[in-house]
Formats: sequence, structure tokens, C-alpha cells
Amino acid sequence: MGFAPLKAQTAEELIAKHIEAIGGKENWEKVKTVRFEGKMKAQGAEIKIVRTQVDRKAVRTDISVMGMNGYTILTNKEGWNYMPFGGMTKPEPMTADDVKSSQDELNVQGDFLTYKEMGKKMEYLGTEDYDGTECHKIKMTDKDGQETTFFMDPETFYIIKQTNKIVADGKESTMVMTFSNYKKLDAGIVYPMTVGGDWGDTEIISVEINANIDESIFKI
Repeated sequence: MGFAPLKAQTAEELIAKHIEAIGGKENWEKVKTVRFEGKMKAQGAEIKIVRTQVDRKAVRTDISVMGMNGYTILTNKEGWNYMPFGGMTKPEPMTADDVKSSQDELNVQGDFLTYKEMGKKMEYLGTEDYDGTECHKIKMTDKDGQETTFFMDPETFYIIKQTNKIVADGKESTMVMTFSNYKKLDAGIVYPMTVGGDWGDTEIISVEINANIDESIFKI
């Protein structure tokens, strides 16, 4: 009598475990708005960040540094950037391509809950070490062929790293983000309170779920 082979992990099994770990589908489907405040340090200056999002409709990120205030706004039809610390003197509209390619940012629930309805594919790539943790790797490919790879902690099933392949001006580069300090919120969902990237670590100070949002903030 032979031993039964160990059951291989599949993307769908891991995705189900991840959704359960972050609070479950039912709790996430109740989330219609998210507003968080965070801070980060860059070149010795503290930067304050406020991100306000209405699911599938609009997101606004306000950035304050050294007495200057800038913002980005994205809706399902248009977007603007205003970064005075980058030399801008007035809001500049995003290109139609940038608006189109950024639409996933409007989705509060995230990729693991919505990838099928968005026409994306998930594929399990086995495991890879990240910072001493042998993570499960899942590759997501969207309808335009853009690839995102998620690194999932095998014990918590949280995403602790994400890489995005970006093509700009004919050149391919990789953007890396990290997620840690996960915390369960009153709404029953679990949220990473530290987000890292090329810009440094953003520490999230507070998160409001389903607060009333004045949607005039998404207009210029």
C-alpha cells in the first residue's frame, strides 16, 4: 500500500484562506467607504497622508509636507494631480490611459475578492523566500496582460509583499510594496497598518470604515 501524495496547493485554495484571514467575504462586501490617515518620513521631513475612498466611484489622496498641500483624485471617468512640492502651480488632468489603467484603485474590496468579475486570472507559482519566510507566490494577470505577484505568509495567509511589473516609455520596471502590522478593525476586517515601498514606510494611524463622505471632495 503506497502513501497518498501530499495535496498540492492551488491558487483558489490559498485565496479562500486569505479572504478568511482578512475578515471574510461577508464583512468586506459591507465596506462601501474607507478613510485612513497615515504618516511617513522622507529626507527628514514628516509627510501626512489622508486617503478617502468610495467603492467603485472615487478615491482622493491628500498629501501634506512642510506646509504645502497636494492631492491626487481619481474617479471612474477622470483624474487630477496637484503636487506643489513637485513644482505644479495648478491641478493637472491625468491622461485617459492613466485613468483607465488606475481603475483598480477604486475597488475597496481588493483583488482577491473581485478578480473573477474583473476578468483577471490567478496562478500559483510555488514558494519563494522573502525575509526568512517561505511564502506562497500567486501571480495575477489582468485583461491587459499586466502582472502582479503576491507573496503570502503560509501561517497567517496575509499578503506581506507585492510586486507589480510596470511598463513606461517602453521600459519595464518592478514596483515593490510590503505590508505588515495587520490589525482587526471594528468592522471585522483585517487591515495592514504599515505599508512599505520605494518611498519608505507609511504608518497608518487611523482607519474609518463606512464613514459618510462628502463626494464634492472628488471634484476640482
